[in-house]
Amino acid sequence: MNTALIPWLDPETIIGGAGPWALLVVCGIIFAETGLLVGFLLPGDTLLVISGLLSHPLPGSEHGVFGISVWWVSLLIGLAAFVGGEVGYYIGHKAGPTIFERKESGIFSVKNVERTNAFFDRFGALAVILARFVPIVRTFTPVAAGVGHMHKGKYTLYNLIGAVLWGFGLTMFGYAIGFIPPVADFVKEYIDLILLAAVGGTAIVTLWHYLRERSKAKKAERAGEDVVTDETEAQALVLDPEVFERGPEDQR
Repeated sequence: MNTALIPWLDPETIIGGAGPWALLVVCGIIFAETGLLVGFLLPGDTLLVISGLLSHPLPGSEHGVFGISVWWVSLLIGLAAFVGGEVGYYIGHKAGPTIFERKESGIFSVKNVERTNAFFDRFGALAVILARFVPIVRTFTPVAAGVGHMHKGKYTLYNLIGAVLWGFGLTMFGYAIGFIPPVADFVKEYIDLILLAAVGGTAIVTLWHYLRERSKAKKAERAGEDVVTDETEAQALVLDPEVFERGPEDQR
């Protein structure tokens, strides 16, 4: 019997057709969080936990919504997080300070770069790992490390650790939550609503973040503030290589 509140979101329908594509979308979003400068608009943490929840076996299937084991789901999401971090570093390394030479908008804000730099000042190279758990900062960290020419081998190692802890770890955490009886019952009963919230929520949150940032940029421009980062200002945003050699105990 079709128990879904929304027929086209019935678990059997989802498992039969949407699984692989749904996981591809999730991995794409996680990649964008650190591989592209627009990623800070996306709700990565929430999506990871929900992905873990949705990996629980559903009636009529030995797997969850994605159609594969939670171990594969977590591994692929972790891989997407790692590759995103590598691409973000590459973009920053190749573009250099010029990547910061742009106008304030709903996509770019110099304050986000300054916030990321402050994170590096506080935690040193460990920021690459810790930033995974901090929205906005995790988007700009790979680029900032690339622009500042952080040692590639060291960055890749820390990026891998961060991707495993965040991408793989949070997904498995979401899966573990699903073993709590009240949560498990809720997931089984309202799988359609959870999916709708995951898809619709992601779109709404992304749009809301964009409009909010864009509104701030326009208000600043109308107020006569300098909303364009020139060459000199962009150069000032480049981290000193010495920052990447420090640990938290060496913070200034």
